[in-house]
Amino acid sequence: MKPTSAAGPAVFDSYSHDYEAVLDRGLAVSGEDSRYFARERVRWLARRLALRGVSPGSILDYGCGKGTSTPLFFELLGVSRVVGADASPALLAKAREAFGSGQASFVSPAACASAGTVDLVYCNGVFHHIAPEQRLAAIAELTGALATGGYLALWENNPWSLAARYVMSRVSFDRDAVMLRPSEARRLLVRSGYEIVSTDFLFIFPRLLSALRPLEPRLAALPLGSQYQVLCRKL
Repeated sequence: MKPTSAAGPAVFDSYSHDYEAVLDRGLAVSGEDSRYFARERVRWLARRLALRGVSPGSILDYGCGKGTSTPLFFELLGVSRVVGADASPALLAKAREAFGSGQASFVSPAACASAGTVDLVYCNGVFHHIAPEQRLAAIAELTGALATGGYLALWENNPWSLAARYVMSRVSFDRDAVMLRPSEARRLLVRSGYEIVSTDFLFIFPRLLSALRPLEPRLAALPLGSQYQVLCRKL
C-alpha cells in the first residue's frame, strides 16, 4: 500500500491482527470468505496467462498485506519466486513470519521499485486506497519493478456493482475509499506504457446461486461482477 493512500500504512498497521476477520465480516453477505475470492482471482489470472502461453517465473505482489496469496502463486501460477511489497511494516512482519522463505520475500515498495526484473506484477484492491492524483505515480512504481514484456494484473472493485459497494460499506478500512473505474484504469495504464490485453469482470453470483457460477467465464466481458481485472503487458 502506498504511503500516499487515503488509508495509509498507519491505518493498516492497526489491522495487522484482524485484517482477514474485518474483511470476512464484510464479505459474509456473499456466503464466501476472503480465501475463496483470493483463490478465484489467481485461478482466473492463471487461465488468462495460459491462453497467451505465458508462464511467469517471478511475481511481485504489490500491496501484499499479510502475504496470504503467496501459496496460491506457487500452486496456481507455478512461479519460482514471490516478492511481496506493502507500505505497512506491521503487515509485512506478519507476512514474513507466515510465508517468508528462500523463495518468498517481503519488502517495502521502494525496495523493488526500480528492479525491472519480475515477470508479473499482481495488484489487488490497492488503487481504491490511493488518492486519484497519486495513482499515476503508483503505477510508475510498480512498472519499475516489471521487466519489459512482463505482465501486470490489476484487480479492483467494480464501481458499477452494487454488491461491491455494499461490501465496501461493511469494511471499516474501505468505507472512505475512492473506487477506480475500469475505463480510468485502462487510461492510466496505456498512458504508463502498457498494452491492454483484457478486461474481465468476475464474481457475479453469491454462494446461494453457486450453481450458476459456471456461467461466469461467458459473462466476464460484461460489467456485472463485483471485481474486475485489467491484464496488460509492459511495452
